[in-house]
Amino acid sequence: MRTVYVFNGPNLSRLGRREPDIYGAETFDDLAALCRRTGKELGLEVDVRQTDDESELVSWLHEAADGSIPVVLNPAAFTHYSYALRDAIAQRTAPLIEVHISNPAAREEFRHTSVVAAVASGTIAGFGLRSYELALRAIAEETR
Repeated sequence: MRTVYVFNGPNLSRLGRREPDIYGAETFDDLAALCRRTGKELGLEVDVRQTDDESELVSWLHEAADGSIPVVLNPAAFTHYSYALRDAIAQRTAPLIEVHISNPAAREEFRHTSVVAAVASGTIAGFGLRSYELALRAIAEETR
């Protein structure tokens, strides 16, 4: 069974409590369960992780690159300014899809720029937790 990493950046552990009008009422545990359920349906083993630490996220991306493991990544606030994250993603050796629960382009102006999008395989945003499901489906197709 093919492994896929689902990495989540800062504040995503607070889903369900953090701005539910933007991010919804579902929790991080709901997100992890959805990803694992979708992965099982697609024949993928899904490893879901969350960190508020930029260096830990960079290390995880190195791990994925070294193992040629596909990644679904919600960089959260790091999306807009982390060149360290961008450089780690540029080293990828398998598909990497940037995801966002909300649509950053429809929000505050500072959220309109993604420094990681140019080195990702693609971006899926604005579909709530379904963004993750769509990304996992895309990775399943890309890695057949």
